[in-house]
Amino acid sequence: MPSRFPVVALLALAALGGCETGPTQEELEAAKHTVDCERPGEHFVIRFDEGEARILMPDGTRVVLYQVPMGSGIRYLNGQMELRGKGMDLELIRDQQLVHISCKPFEIPKKK
Repeated sequence: MPSRFPVVALLALAALGGCETGPTQEELEAAKHTVDCERPGEHFVIRFDEGEARILMPDGTRVVLYQVPMGSGIRYLNGQMELRGKGMDLELIRDQQLVHISCKPFEIPKKK
């Protein structure tokens, strides 16, 4: 089954705010592999799945990066952009500029 892009999961999770049944098992599993990242003025959502890092950029564009073997930490790239780091300490290189991003595990929105 092909994996879905984070924006689909995010829209589904956001819609759960008024849903009484709560998130599905698939949505809970997707959240486990998703991180919520930011830097001043920008917000990124990154989903890690089967050798890929799928990024929802601040402007709404979607970027897919492909995993490259590393001795320690992670590294994903696509020839134009690179994501690397360890744990929640990640760096994004785009337009030949290093961007430090602050990340935390993605949290499913709570019921109101």
